[in-house]
Amino acid sequence: MRRRDLLAVSAAIDFCGTLMKSLCLPLLVLLVSPLAVAQHHSMAEHRRPASTPKLDLRDDSAAQVLTVRLGPLNLPAHSTHMQIAQPAAQFFPITLDGWLIAYHPRLVDESGNLLPGRMLHHVAYWNTNRSDFLCPQHEEHIFGAGGEMNDWQAVPGFGYRVHPQDRIRLSSMFHNPTETSYANAYLEVKIEYRLASKEQLKSVYPAWFDVQQCGDSDYDLKLGRNVTSGTLRLDYSGILLGVGGHLHDYGRQLVLENLTRKQNIATLDASLDEKGRLLSIPLTLFVQQGGYHLSKDDLVKVTARYDNQSGKELPQGAMGIVVGYFLPDTDSEMWHSLVRLAH
Repeated sequence: MRRRDLLAVSAAIDFCGTLMKSLCLPLLVLLVSPLAVAQHHSMAEHRRPASTPKLDLRDDSAAQVLTVRLGPLNLPAHSTHMQIAQPAAQFFPITLDGWLIAYHPRLVDESGNLLPGRMLHHVAYWNTNRSDFLCPQHEEHIFGAGGEMNDWQAVPGFGYRVHPQDRIRLSSMFHNPTETSYANAYLEVKIEYRLASKEQLKSVYPAWFDVQQCGDSDYDLKLGRNVTSGTLRLDYSGILLGVGGHLHDYGRQLVLENLTRKQNIATLDASLDEKGRLLSIPLTLFVQQGGYHLSKDDLVKVTARYDNQSGKELPQGAMGIVVGYFLPDTDSEMWHSLVRLAH
C-alpha cells in the first residue's frame, strides 16, 4: 500500500481512538444493517403488483445534502409485505463529481412528521454503472436500511466515489406490523456528499463475503445445526477497514478466513434471545493494525453457523454474509475495471 494511503488510515486510527463509537462504528453500520444486507443478491421476491409512488429529488447544494423521497405509500395496519402493493424499482441520476459520505433514512407523513421506522422492510441502492468487485456480474450495492433505520454517519477521510454518469437503482419493500394505517407515508433518505472540486477523500468499496458466493443470498435451514461456507477470490489488493455481518434468527456465528495465508480474519458471535431470535452481531475493526491487508488472488472463506430450534425446516430462512469496507492499494486500477460504460 502506498505511504499516503497508510497515512490516511493512520489518521482514521487516530480519530477512532478518540471518537470510536460515533465515527468508526458507523463506517461498518452502513453496510451491516440486517435487512439491507439481506438484499445483496436476493431480489427475486414474490410481491403483489407494483404500486405507483414517485421519486422526488431535492439538492441543497449549500449544505451538500441530496434528499431522495419516495411516496406516497399506502400502508394498512397489520399488513405483511405480501399484502401491500410494493413500489416498482426507481432510478435516479448522479449529477455530482465527488463522494457520498453519509445516509440518513426515515419514514415520514406528508407533513414531514416521523412515522414508525419498522414499517420499512428494506430499501437498497445500487450503482448501475459499477460492478461489485467480488461478484462483477452484479451491480454495486452501495446503501441499504431496514426497520432499525440505522443512521450511516460520515467517517472523516473516506467516502463512496461517484461521477455524473452514474445512475442509482432504488429497490424497496414495506410492511406495517403496527395497529395504525398510514395512507400517505414517504421514505426519505438524506445523502450527505462532498465535491471533488473542494476536497479529496479516500475511496472505499463495499465488500460482501457471502456464503452463497455470487448467487442468491438466502438458503434453506434444516432442523438443528447448519454449517454453510463459500469462498471468494480477490482480484485486487487492499485493506479491510473492518467487518460486521448478517444472519437471520437462529444464526450463531460468522467466520471469515484467509485460506491462502491460513489466517482467521474475524469471528463474529451473534447475540440471540431465549427463543433464538437474532439481537445483534458484533463489529470487528482492524484500525489498530492499519487494516487487514488482502492480496490479489487471496482466497477468502466465509462460514455461517446456525442452530435451528424452531421445530421445522425453514425454506429460505437463512443468510450468511460478512461485510465491510475495502480500501484498494490502487484505486484508479480498480475503479476503471469495475465501471460499466453501458446501462
